[in-house]
Amino acid sequence: MKGFQKMISLLFVVALAFSTAYANDGDKKDSNKDVGIKFTEGSWAAILKKAKAEKKIVFLDAYTTWCGPCKLLQKNVFTKPEVGALFNQKFINVKVDMESGEGPKLAKKYPLEGYPTLFFINPDGQIVKQVIGYQDPKTLLNIGKAIPSI
Repeated sequence: MKGFQKMISLLFVVALAFSTAYANDGDKKDSNKDVGIKFTEGSWAAILKKAKAEKKIVFLDAYTTWCGPCKLLQKNVFTKPEVGALFNQKFINVKVDMESGEGPKLAKKYPLEGYPTLFFINPDGQIVKQVIGYQDPKTLLNIGKAIPSI
């Protein structure tokens, strides 16, 4: 009986070790959420004002909730550390659902041909560059690097 209790105790310790390791692995994944693009929230007027004050271009991700490529961008591209490093340093980043809130008004100002549409807009509200569709991380980085600073 003593051998059986030892085995049960050992199994319990092993199970506890695995559950702790799994929990810690989950913590690492959660902390990775902070390495990509940081998106600013606020009214469009406030975003432009911030861009003017910081002398930066606005990066606008014009998306919809039903758009598959939009979801892929947010999951697989905007979360990359190298993309976040460049975009957080160089731009005021904002994402707008073009079918709710200020989105429909912005869609009239900045006409869309498809989703996602990625805009680079100067602090005066003028389009510097417009890119339509999904971009892989390398391509988005190259586009971001090519946008002139203010």
